[in-house]
Amino acid sequence: MARDIHGFHHTGILTRDLDGLEHRYTGFGFTLSPRSRHLLSVRPGEPPVPGCTANRCALFGGSYIELLGIVDASAPDPWHTKAMADQYEGFRLLNFDTDDAEAADRLLTGAGLRTSGVLGLEREVDTEDGLRTMRARAVHVNSTSTPEGHVGVAQHLTREYVHQPRYLDHPNGARGIAAVLMVAADDEADAIVDRYARILQARPERDGPRTVVDMGNGRLEIVRASDSEGVLPGEPAPASSYLAAMTVVVDDVDTARVIVERGGTATRTTGGGFFVSARDAYGAALFFTAR
Repeated sequence: MARDIHGFHHTGILTRDLDGLEHRYTGFGFTLSPRSRHLLSVRPGEPPVPGCTANRCALFGGSYIELLGIVDASAPDPWHTKAMADQYEGFRLLNFDTDDAEAADRLLTGAGLRTSGVLGLEREVDTEDGLRTMRARAVHVNSTSTPEGHVGVAQHLTREYVHQPRYLDHPNGARGIAAVLMVAADDEADAIVDRYARILQARPERDGPRTVVDMGNGRLEIVRASDSEGVLPGEPAPASSYLAAMTVVVDDVDTARVIVERGGTATRTTGGGFFVSARDAYGAALFFTAR
């Protein structure tokens, strides 16, 4: 079945300390794109203006991890990033990938979700051929509809300016985001599972304590809060429902682990690789697994 949404576009870690976040993820062995300031549309159809945020990204050719920082609190904030940080910083953003932002918007509204409509995003990026403007289109779900995180759908218009080959080679061997793990409050869990089954047009399946919605190009995993200790032992819980972890696929688990530990970060062994606590990764727990 053709799907309007077909994988992860990017995940996002939000901070007011972008310098520190960059340093930590470089220490994990990720190659990061240069820092880039966002130009954002305030309303659908309006031209983008400089916003309060900038980012650096760990790019994998398809998906990416966005390190998102508030760098100018006095600048416009059309996407309400400062309010998001006021709640808590960390793993706050989950964007799914689409080739048709309008179709995705219709899908989301048809699932009963309030959206922003289709918004434009631009930022200047350095390429090997000089400065170019990255352009994308995004649909944001109203956060009151998704208390588990700030969710959206994004469409690349200039993918080649984002996923440049020179940024895709990571010392830790990272190749992509295989899964995102969400913790759901017990009284919200059924509704959350149903929401993403409708959004992602896929049937949820049980995998131990996890409920999995498989997109083919990635898995969304949902675990009830009452079961989360078995999956994320000792991990912080910043909200009743929240984005908790992502699974990064690497070429060689042992090589990646040496790099992470050499940078001074503790790890623990998991069935398929190793784990880094959200306490050490700016609020986003990381599972590293082999390809």
